[in-house]
Amino acid sequence: MSTTEYTSITAAVTREKEGPFTLEEAKIRDPKADEVLVKVVATGMCHTDMIVRDQDYPVPLPLVLGHEGAGIVEKVGPLVKDIEVGDHVVLSYGYCSKCSSCHSGHEPYCQEFYPRNFGGSDMEGNNAIQDADGNPLHDHFFSQSSFATYALSLESNTIKVSKDAPIELLGPLGCGIQTGAGAVINSLKVKPGSSFVTFGAGAVGLSAVLAAQVAGATTIIAVDVVPSRLELAKELGATHVINSKEEDAVEKVREITGGGALFALESTGIPAVLRQGVDSLATLGTIGVVGAPALDTDANFDVNDLLLGGKSIQGIVEGDSTTKIFIPQLVELYLQGRFAFDKLVKYYDFKDINQAAKDSEDGITLKPIIRIADNA
Repeated sequence: MSTTEYTSITAAVTREKEGPFTLEEAKIRDPKADEVLVKVVATGMCHTDMIVRDQDYPVPLPLVLGHEGAGIVEKVGPLVKDIEVGDHVVLSYGYCSKCSSCHSGHEPYCQEFYPRNFGGSDMEGNNAIQDADGNPLHDHFFSQSSFATYALSLESNTIKVSKDAPIELLGPLGCGIQTGAGAVINSLKVKPGSSFVTFGAGAVGLSAVLAAQVAGATTIIAVDVVPSRLELAKELGATHVINSKEEDAVEKVREITGGGALFALESTGIPAVLRQGVDSLATLGTIGVVGAPALDTDANFDVNDLLLGGKSIQGIVEGDSTTKIFIPQLVELYLQGRFAFDKLVKYYDFKDINQAAKDSEDGITLKPIIRIADNA
């Protein structure tokens, strides 16, 4: 009879709604089947971590969050085929690989997306992490829970990346950066010579600016209310910026583009901003929606404007990215100097995780990265 072996870890635990992350000693079981145990070097912090911490998305507590992990493979399960101990990997979202969405190359729309990423356990309802008293902690957040020194993922959401790239930088490619870049390249399919506007110049919106430049857009507009973000947008390739506190964003977009933008992205999660984005579209324009407000949030638009203008509103999850292909492509673009997402990040030690969250929510830091290894 086999016994389960565990690895001692330090984890940032969320124990109550809107409560702080608390660093606790815990343990995580060894990988089974197609699972992979990863020593987390660093992990990005994303808006989704905060809205789950605050229970806008109802994931059970106590919980280990974190879903932009990057690290080095420590152990693999017996069914793992293409990942080896010592590989550098980025951890992304979970999916089933079996449903019609997965089979058609649209894994972010997996029919099991919510339970696999927000269920707080594996698909059988089991947890892999126990606290110091032996009590289970909810985990498997985005099939990883990477706010810890070690994370357990599946081979399917563990993406091998080049060892030429700095592993501590790469975690945000698993969600936030992938979302912005993928929305432009995979979902909207922004065309060379076209016009693109991002409403929101946070990490997702500025990743979209970088991707719009890669895609060949010649008019790239960033809309925000924070002057420093707009300055950075210009540095990253925006041809125009609009401070919507000082100017009418819709009128200004129409003026710059000669009637409206062909492509737009809304990343703030604010319904009024989404309305601005729809209104700023050109005839036959499309706006992608990636901003995540609380569940059951309503938005509105002018039906006849949408109808007569042939406009489209497209919901986008994870940039509609097939991660095994897209994340290595983004790494290669970074190594070539064509995708400078390193300009979006600021590093924090693990012990300062609550400061990282505050700085992110206050708009001080676009994309916090928590250094985990050797900082527990």
